[in-house]
Amino acid sequence: MNVGDRHYRTIWLSDDGRSVEIIDQRWLPHDFRIEKIGSVAGIATAIRDMWVRGAPLIGVTAAYGVAMQMADDPSDAALDTVWETLHETRPTAINLRWALDEMRRFLRPLPTEQRAAAAYRRAGEIADEDVELNRAIGENGLAIIKAIAARKQKGEPVNILTHCNAGWLATVDYGTATAPIYLATEAGIPVHVYVDETRPRNQGAQLTAWEMAGHGVPHTLIVDNAGGHLMQRGEIDMVIVGTDRTTADGDVCNKIGTYLKALAAADNDVPFYVALPSPTIDWTVHDGLAEIPIEQRSADEVSLVWGKTAAGEIAQVRISPETTPAANPAFDVTPARLVTGLITERGVAKASREGLKAMFPERA
Repeated sequence: MNVGDRHYRTIWLSDDGRSVEIIDQRWLPHDFRIEKIGSVAGIATAIRDMWVRGAPLIGVTAAYGVAMQMADDPSDAALDTVWETLHETRPTAINLRWALDEMRRFLRPLPTEQRAAAAYRRAGEIADEDVELNRAIGENGLAIIKAIAARKQKGEPVNILTHCNAGWLATVDYGTATAPIYLATEAGIPVHVYVDETRPRNQGAQLTAWEMAGHGVPHTLIVDNAGGHLMQRGEIDMVIVGTDRTTADGDVCNKIGTYLKALAAADNDVPFYVALPSPTIDWTVHDGLAEIPIEQRSADEVSLVWGKTAAGEIAQVRISPETTPAANPAFDVTPARLVTGLITERGVAKASREGLKAMFPERA
């Protein structure tokens, strides 16, 4: 996607052929900063502290971290150590484990002297594959938007609610939930996006709104608890969210608050779609509520917020009493029964074991 008149991905290999450069998302929407990272420790920090975030982008970033380790030490022991180091940074997002498993599977049979070059090559391929997966998700989701638009009055927008940021900032490019929105906009289909602020880190307010504005998509920022009210009034045509891990039975783990949107959608007969590339499916897990580990993040993310002051400074302020404790589960699980469909690179699957096996028979 473009920032101003220049095309960017969220991560790319530096000119030195070893480091990577990323869009440091901690400062958006108020400041656009590029950060250069050249070590495994730096990659781990970037993932853990959310300089980069979003399951697909986390996976690609970790793949480059493995490559950096291979450039320093291509031994089997180092390959196992970097897997452990990076895997523990964000335990819920399955793309992280998928990318680390893929890099280890690919590199293990190779002679040690070939591993560094091969690792950088494979990491780049994973990045390119992510872009193509998201583009295909966009095409499949576009068909849904077109069908809704055909039932509306000419010129009336398709009103879409989205939660958190499953945009191009959460992937290498295009995004998952936003890919159909961008393609609809490019096709001239009028859309309007309601953007959940998405507490506690406000990824909707800070990142999705920034993306929508940059791409010229009409949008409105709403507080997290307004979605159900809008659905009751018939002002939402569909919900599209992303996911950090989806089980083999179709349960969806995503940013905290997603489950409540799905409940409201079900109660108001609003279709609730989840957009995801196949690496986000965890074929080893069936019961999302019982089996998916839910990351517990710092209480400071709840008690403190970042923003831009009237003086133009980016500052952090406290919004609760200093003596008040806070809990911060980062994700929740939406049962498959509440999901209208899973928009994948191959098509729209039913959120069930049978639906996913039919879409991906090689995993049956």
